[in-house]
Amino acid sequence: MSSILTNNSAMVALGTLRGINNNLASVQSEISTGKKISSSSDNAAIWSIATVMQADVDSFSQVSDSLNLGSATIGVAQAGAEQVTELLQDAKAAIVAANDASVTDSDRAKYQTDLAEITSTISSIVEAASFNGQNLLKDGDAVSVLSSLNRGTDGTVTTGNVAVARQDLTTTTAVTAVAGGAASSGEAGFITFGSGSAADDGGTDTITIQGGAGAVTAGSTYSFDATPNGGAAVTFTYTAQEGDDINDVAAGLVEELTNGPNAIANTTASITTPAADPASDNVVITFTNNVPNGGGTEDIALDGAATIIEAVEERAAGGLAALSDLDISTSEGATSALGEIDALLQTAIDATAFFGSKQSRIDNQNEFITTLADSLKTGIGALTDANLEEASARLQSLQVQQQLGVQALTIANQNPQTLLALFR
Repeated sequence: MSSILTNNSAMVALGTLRGINNNLASVQSEISTGKKISSSSDNAAIWSIATVMQADVDSFSQVSDSLNLGSATIGVAQAGAEQVTELLQDAKAAIVAANDASVTDSDRAKYQTDLAEITSTISSIVEAASFNGQNLLKDGDAVSVLSSLNRGTDGTVTTGNVAVARQDLTTTTAVTAVAGGAASSGEAGFITFGSGSAADDGGTDTITIQGGAGAVTAGSTYSFDATPNGGAAVTFTYTAQEGDDINDVAAGLVEELTNGPNAIANTTASITTPAADPASDNVVITFTNNVPNGGGTEDIALDGAATIIEAVEERAAGGLAALSDLDISTSEGATSALGEIDALLQTAIDATAFFGSKQSRIDNQNEFITTLADSLKTGIGALTDANLEEASARLQSLQVQQQLGVQALTIANQNPQTLLALFR
């Protein structure tokens, strides 16, 4: 049945043309973006998988940066350790020469001067072997380098790390405790005290941190004991951080004295004289006992006959600390040094080999991460990239179909004109 109200042929032709246009738009999008799946509406499952994989690729880029940073840090340490090893070989040569029976003590004194210069040079190298604030040739906590991201079957992500232990090649001798409150010389006199006690009702005492007693070393702890009258001794401790000077040590001790977990009630402390030049000036902390008269506790003892005060700077002895103590100015000293230098040389050799091994591991891991990221990119491409050869062929075909569809719709739209002819 023919009708002027319903043109079935036109509706069929229009539906066909609409489908052709949708397919044509899809192909044109593939060609313009290069992707067959560019949004979740194209294929939600594939898009989700590809998005997670792309997030991993971006994360691996950060892992690679971390590995590069770690590699550079270890490379600096390795170069420093190698230089120290060479200098220790020179030191051994000087010690061997000093053991020659024909050498006089006057000549040995010259060898001792050379040895002192070598020791000083080693210290300078160790101090300078720092990269991005990390020095692996000085004592401290191990450095952790982010090395991988591991995705579990349940989708959870964990990190992998390479721990690089520091190899202490410093020539610093360990500092021992200072008891009593009396000032002492050198680094051991880092903290000294005034009268040793703070009487009640506003009584004060001072704690002085010596600016010229030695550099503040990251990881060193600075502590002392204070005993309330009739009470148990309380220890206050501050651990130095990278970049700290004596002002920071003083501020840390004040914080412990006033707000720390072991703070003594009714006492205060403050820095009354900061160091304008931390390398030479002293810092003075004033400790005040605010217990009123008759309040029970009569004083806070910082020193006294019971030896209740102890100021400690804890720092591990350097791996090459014995080098500073070698004395080859005499025949006996040269003989003794010959027995010690091989152990010091082996310490430096072991440190250099350790850094070389870690460097190789990190470089291999970085290469693997790069390869893994490339593999993920290939997988993402296989899931989402468009086949442009196929898209080009489909475009040509759909353009022809579009032209034919338009032609068919034009013919279908002329059907009512045929019905009109019946009434002429």
